[in-house]
Amino acid sequence: MPAYHSSFEEDADTRIVGNTALLPLRTKFRGPAYGPADAEGSDILDETLELFRANCFFRNFTIDGPSDRTLIYGILFVSECLARLQATRGGPARGEAVKLLNTLALEQFSVPGEAGFPLNNIYAPPKDRNDGELIRAYLQQFRQELASRVVAKVYARDETKPDKFWMSFTKRKFMNKTLA
Repeated sequence: MPAYHSSFEEDADTRIVGNTALLPLRTKFRGPAYGPADAEGSDILDETLELFRANCFFRNFTIDGPSDRTLIYGILFVSECLARLQATRGGPARGEAVKLLNTLALEQFSVPGEAGFPLNNIYAPPKDRNDGELIRAYLQQFRQELASRVVAKVYARDETKPDKFWMSFTKRKFMNKTLA
């Protein structure tokens, strides 16, 4: 059974830096990402959360296009968020989780092409410094919004503890990789 791929197709309006698609985001955070044409439609973050639990079982993932690279980064970041929540004994309450994941999203991170980036073998580096700054700002905005949506998903049933059905995926490593 093959892994689930991104349904977002690249068109003439999709910005691509290196070989990663900078897709539209419905977000409340400032950054270079523009909103989707359909304000109520799903974006890459919704698709990441929807496909996370199914895709984290796969060790191999064939990349069909630049939007799959954005999906891979999102799935690995969700794994990192869940690991951070798991690190606290019994799981934090929702308010503490918001602080933890917001801090995680704002931490210094490597982008494709830098020495510390764990997926340099499948991501092309940006062409120049401006593209490098653009992808860093996009990934910063991507991480912030995804962290807030992870909290909303994981604490949808109970505000005092994380959902055990989401937390059970902390031990799974998508493609045997982590962003840390």
